[in-house]
Amino acid sequence: MSEKTIFDNERYLQQQAAEIRQRIKQFGNKLYLEFGGKLLFDYHAARVLPGYDANIKIRLLQELKDQAEVLICIYAGDIERKKLRADFGITYETDILKIIDDLKRWEVKVRGVIITRFEKQPAAVIFKNKLERRGIDVFTHYFTKGYPTDVNLIVSEEGYGVNDYISTKSPLVIVTGPGPGSGKMATCLSQLYHDNRHGIQAGYAKFETFPVWSLPLKHPINAAYEAATADLGDINMIDPFHLEAYGTQSVNYNRDVDIFPVLKRILEKISGDTCCYQSPTDMGVNRVGFAITDDQGTQAAAKQELIRRYLRYQCEYALGLTDKKTLQRAELLMKEYNLTTEDRPVVLPARRIAKEAEQDPRLGSEGVFFGAAIELKDGTIISGSNSPRMHGASSVITRALKHLAGIPNKIHLLPQNICDTVTCLKTDILGEKSMSLNLQETLIALAISATSNHTVQLAMEGLKEFRDCEMHMTHMPSPGDEEGIRRLGVNLTTDPLFMSSDLYTM
Repeated sequence: MSEKTIFDNERYLQQQAAEIRQRIKQFGNKLYLEFGGKLLFDYHAARVLPGYDANIKIRLLQELKDQAEVLICIYAGDIERKKLRADFGITYETDILKIIDDLKRWEVKVRGVIITRFEKQPAAVIFKNKLERRGIDVFTHYFTKGYPTDVNLIVSEEGYGVNDYISTKSPLVIVTGPGPGSGKMATCLSQLYHDNRHGIQAGYAKFETFPVWSLPLKHPINAAYEAATADLGDINMIDPFHLEAYGTQSVNYNRDVDIFPVLKRILEKISGDTCCYQSPTDMGVNRVGFAITDDQGTQAAAKQELIRRYLRYQCEYALGLTDKKTLQRAELLMKEYNLTTEDRPVVLPARRIAKEAEQDPRLGSEGVFFGAAIELKDGTIISGSNSPRMHGASSVITRALKHLAGIPNKIHLLPQNICDTVTCLKTDILGEKSMSLNLQETLIALAISATSNHTVQLAMEGLKEFRDCEMHMTHMPSPGDEEGIRRLGVNLTTDPLFMSSDLYTM
């Protein structure tokens, strides 16, 4: 079935814009909208909802751009510890710069950046200076005194009152951030407090793509959200406030449910009136569930995401980046849906060719044997292993290029003299130990070879076909392999095995 039939982007765009416009009117033409998840390049949503445009949210903002401006939050602690956005391999502060540039290209107004829970952390101060010297307005918010129990202190000059006030002119103010814990909700509430002090009546709402409130609690899409946030301990649940108020079930998650009574009291304290929301679900504006056109297709895609997340947490645990509890949570979700890693189509072929390499030393290098497999968009699975000449990732990509171009497998895309030149540079000049080419080096060598070889030039045209393809490796990639795979837009998983016993790799 075509991906376009699984999720209807245009239906979603139309319904979502209408829902937000209605919420703006509900609050007298001033709304602070907490924007959860990734504002741009939401690859998780694209994986679990095949056909979903990873940039549909920015298209939504462009639709509303005449009414909207954007505030971007970042937690000072995330700056200090150099927290990474894994899909791009960049820090949160670098992601802020990218978001600002992308929003400008889409002609969406950026009002400024808020550094939350600011305590003059050295890295946060440097980031603040960097932005301001590039003409970006930067504001600082602090830990809210009294939060979460003392509402009178929270809604006071000692609470929200100590934060910078950001004057906004648009009816819709989007409050977003590079990841969870950025301080988006606190920023919205602080702004409501200051607006109220300035005689401006405004409202608050939430935009969260996941969990999907209109789908069943145990739907695989909602389970995939739990897997994606296993490190945060998010647990999906039936919204008890919604059930009590309306007698109908809707799905939310523990953090929103837990904080709702406090949030409702804060909103009432700020406005001096009864809160219009009876449940966390009421606060949301998400319409993503109503644009799904093939439920079975999305269920299958979401189950594949459960496997990807489990494999990723295995590797993160081996690297010391996550704890045992997170890995166990992902494993329990796998068992709940009767999944194994081998239900991912590229896993067995990768492991199989690694075994074959063990039986033929000519395919290995330095006594270590690894395999890789990629599934192309037509369903063809290509596998490859490492050799003295190139890494496993390089092998599988060059084999896949030859398949796409109809080039016989016995023809080498890389001439021996080019490989020897790169190897000489690595070992004799740069002093590296590994002679074989990682994927980044291979792609550069292919580009050089293409200038004088029409066959290679033809094969290189297939590189764009790898975006959104699935790939598995029997070992964790080297930095050069990982960056090359990321640039190609491939969805990679790996087994939690290191390439070598060395603690430092290049």
